[in-house]
This record gives sequence, structure tokens and C-alpha cells, in this order.
Amino acid sequence: MKLARRLDRIEPFYVMECAKAAARLAALPECDPAQGGSPMIFLNIGEPDFTAPPAVQAAAEAAIRAGKSQYTDANGLPALREAISGWYASRFGLTIAPERIIVTAGASAALQLACMALFEAGDEVLMPDPSYPCNRHFVAAAEATPVALPCGPDLRFQLGADDVRTHWTAQTRGVLLASPSNPTGTSIAPEALRQIVDEVRSRGGVTIVDEIYLGLSYDDAYARSALALGDDVISVNSFSKYFNMTGWRLGWLVVPPALVAPLEKLQQNLYICASSIAQHAALACFTPASLALYETRRAAFRERRDFIVPALNAMGLTVPVMPDGAFYAWADCSSVSDSSWNFCMDVLNQAHVALTPGRDFGPAAAERYFRLSFASGLPQLAQAADRLAELIRR
Repeated sequence: MKLARRLDRIEPFYVMECAKAAARLAALPECDPAQGGSPMIFLNIGEPDFTAPPAVQAAAEAAIRAGKSQYTDANGLPALREAISGWYASRFGLTIAPERIIVTAGASAALQLACMALFEAGDEVLMPDPSYPCNRHFVAAAEATPVALPCGPDLRFQLGADDVRTHWTAQTRGVLLASPSNPTGTSIAPEALRQIVDEVRSRGGVTIVDEIYLGLSYDDAYARSALALGDDVISVNSFSKYFNMTGWRLGWLVVPPALVAPLEKLQQNLYICASSIAQHAALACFTPASLALYETRRAAFRERRDFIVPALNAMGLTVPVMPDGAFYAWADCSSVSDSSWNFCMDVLNQAHVALTPGRDFGPAAAERYFRLSFASGLPQLAQAADRLAELIRR
């Protein structure tokens, strides 16, 4: 069967390949405690071990019983768009008109819609290396070219305004950023982000900021939305991470008023609408009880970070920049291996700890760094740290 040439521009998703390898190993007797094995510890996937709060689950059940499963407006339930607007006001002090909010089938759909509306063949989009692999693939799927610029720990693994000035060409259409970032857990400092937006704006470009981990910020100095920098900034967000609804596939975009109608047209044709049940359930994310629970869980993620990062540093797997958000540590394994892929495979097979090698996140330092997700509980993290330390000693 002849396949479309665009597939040649999409690389394998190694995170998922590693996950499949870990799942296969986990099913073997050597990982079965009942047979004397040591169980697999999964620190490779960016998925909270918390699930949707009781109020959200109850809201979904009520919506199903009430038959609220028909299509919604393409841009989402008006009540949900208003609730999201209210969250921006209460959490970040921002006034975001509900009409600028487009509810999507996850942040992935949001990114696809934005890229399809804004980019085309011949365009270039600047982004940092390392970054979440699917972000560059969304750009490539829109027939544009992602330009990944190496960003080291001195820049918190993030783009700076100098990068925009240096690498902007006649083909450059804009920038695609993430703050906090996957895989590094680092955010762009507010002043640095303002400078980037100013540079892009002065060149007539667009700034898209992936903010799906914004709710999981641990440092007030970085816990600010890029939307504060102007109505022309496009923000991507999600119910998956802070709101613990990964499999519900629900996200949103905040866009300039002029983009609402074009994106609605795309949404109508590509997705019709996001899941109606998920939307009705998500209304319960914004109750006082749910929000209080989310804050308790955010504190738990911070506690996990404060345990695992020093533990990694102590065994020579240095985390050069403390993650200020999300639930990832971007760690340097070059003191023990010249290949993060081989290191992660050794850890998987010998210590039964699943990690993610740097190969997915860009070529600049792919063999030096690996990603550890601390979305698992402290007991699992402590056991994983012991196994890693023992393997390195051996």
C-alpha cells in the first residue's frame, strides 16, 4: 500500500516503544514477586498516578445517566468555557473571555488545530531542543519545518530572545514553546518569555506556548501564563496533567479573537467536538473541593521532586536544572554511560526500572540525558533510587 510522503517526516515515538518493552518484561517471571522476581517500576510515562477526583467521576456518571452524550458546540460547552475562564481569573489573575477558549479532544488536538490553521509548506517554526517530540511532528504534519535549536542548562533548556533574533529567516512563521517543559520540567522566566514574544511580534510571527503543566508549577516566580503578554499569544492547555484526566482526552486552546472562527471551522470538520461526557465531567474540576484536592496533589508531586532530584544527583546522575514544574527530571547519565539509550536499556533489564532515553526529545544531547517521571508515589521512587544506586555501584 502506498503511504503519504508526510509519514516520512514523522519519527517513531520512542517513549511508547520503551513502554512496550517495559510491559513485555514486566509480564515475565523475573518481574513476578510471587516467583521471586522484582516488579517493574514505571518511571517512563508522563501520567499522574492520581485519577479524576470523586466529583469529576460522579459528574461523568450523572451525565451518562441523563443522556448528555450528544454533540456539543464545536468550540465546547459554554459552561465549560466559562469555568476555564474563571480558573484563569482566580489562579492567575487574568481576564480571558470565554469566547476565546476552544475546547479540544486533548492538547494534541489543540496543537494540531493551531498548526493546521497557521503553518503551511515552506514555513519554519522555531522550538527548543530538547522538547516534546509530538510538538515538532504536529508542525511537520502541517507541511511546515520544525527548526529545533539546541538549548543547554544555562538557558534552562529553553529558547531565548537571542535565539529568535539569530535564527529568524524569511521563512520563519513563529515559535512553539513549552513552559513548563516536557522533558525538562523547566519554565521560561517571565521576563525572558516577554522578550521572546516581543521579538516574534515585531517580525509579524506567532507565539504558541504549550502550558499543559502550568497548573503543576512549584515556584511562584515561574507560575505565570504567557497569556498575560497579550491577546495575540496562543496557549495550549489540557485536563490531563494538573486535572488528572489523561484518558478522557480533553484540552483547550486560548486564541486571539480573529482565530476563533477559523479554528471552529477546522474543529467542525476534523473532530466535530470533544467528548461530551468528558466535558460535562470536567465542569466538576472547578468546584472548591476538587480544586483543593488538586492543590494537595500538587504538593505531593513537589515532595516527590524534592526526594528524587537530590537522590539522582547523589549517584552521579546529575539534574543540572531543578524542575520548577511538571513531574520530570532531565538527568545527565554521561558519568556512567556514553549512551542514554544503552543506559536506559541496562536499567530496564537489570534493575527493572523503566526510564525514557533522550532520543525522543531532540538530537542535541540525546545520548547524554534521560527523562525520569516522578508521577509515581514516593515508595516506588525510593525503591527505584535504591535499584539505580546499586546498579551504578556494580
